[in-house]
Amino acid sequence: MKQIAIFASGAGTNAARIIDHFRHHPAVKISLIVCNKPGAGVLGIAEKERIPTILLEKEPFFRGNGYVDELRERKIDFLVLAGFLWKIPATLVKAYKGRIINIHPALLPKYGGKGMYGHFVHEAVIAAKEKETGITIHYVDELYDHGQAIFQASVGVDPADTPESLARKVHKLEHEFFPRIIEEVVHLQNQR
Repeated sequence: MKQIAIFASGAGTNAARIIDHFRHHPAVKISLIVCNKPGAGVLGIAEKERIPTILLEKEPFFRGNGYVDELRERKIDFLVLAGFLWKIPATLVKAYKGRIINIHPALLPKYGGKGMYGHFVHEAVIAAKEKETGITIHYVDELYDHGQAIFQASVGVDPADTPESLARKVHKLEHEFFPRIIEEVVHLQNQR
């Protein structure tokens, strides 16, 4: 059984979809929710689903060992970032090399990097008059939104789109594809 930790900072809609997808999975279990914001919606989801949580503190996360010991103690095999806004420290990237994936609400390499999340991405896409946007699921390395892309899906940008309407379109893609791609990536890891 592969144990997954979901890292999230907000409402947890992607986390909820992922939990649901793997609820009765024979080889994958969502074993931990890791959050950096007290009171975030994802913590309520974890409580409802009876999934243990870790509430990150900035100092040990960035200046300590990135909670590697705690993750190993809980036998976590794989990390999934689902709306997690902190940059992953090098110690954690090194400890889980090739076993951390993220979802980004744009077609990377466009509209990635520090500060490019949520509505900031959708505002930038509209301001640039892009004809399409979408999602990128990628491996995590030491830089923001930089690791090797695993999967992309796109959606059209209409002239009447607002950041809110674009966010809804992108969320649909996230919910449709993220759990399936996680399953494929974990399955590939098992083959190695």
